[in-house]
Amino acid sequence: MNYIPTIGLEIHAELKTKSKMFCDSPNDPLEQHPNVNICPICMGHPGTLPVANEEAVRLVQKVGLALHCEIAEYSKFDRKSYFYPDLPKGYQISQYDMPFCTKGILKAGEHNIHITRVHLEEDTGRLIHPEGADYSLVDFNRAGVPLMELVTEPDVHTATEASIFAQELQHILRYLGASDADMEKGQMRVEVNISLSGTKQLG
Repeated sequence: MNYIPTIGLEIHAELKTKSKMFCDSPNDPLEQHPNVNICPICMGHPGTLPVANEEAVRLVQKVGLALHCEIAEYSKFDRKSYFYPDLPKGYQISQYDMPFCTKGILKAGEHNIHITRVHLEEDTGRLIHPEGADYSLVDFNRAGVPLMELVTEPDVHTATEASIFAQELQHILRYLGASDADMEKGQMRVEVNISLSGTKQLG
């Protein structure tokens, strides 16, 4: 049987802003010293009040316009609750039903890939696993960095199309100055959802 792959992509990109998403701690991906770009807000201390980074919002809307998205006149943030050592608040501030951008399109090779949504959230910290150690360390410098998430429709059918789409998006992010999108530094991360089926119905 010949299996037909149906692929949807979820792509995260760290935005190129001076400060983090909800506080004034520096957004510095090159910082080598752990836990120096932190404050009570991005560490989730009780009583702190986050304030949205206007530049991060502007950059996401700019990307949305470049991808022919509909830009929302009203948007909101939501809490995505899960417990993990590199998430200091115990929840991630993200977007769900009212993202900034919806219904976009980007050509990958010969095919148009439809974009479901482009929304804004905050990044998590980073776990470090020293070689040979029986413990892990947590660096919160990245916690709270503005993170754009793009979700496609299941329009991709080959690995080549997925690669072309990611490269085209990377070019757009860099051209707009929204993100350096350096995958080796974790500034752009691609999650691939694959369905394999012998018919036109999704498996």
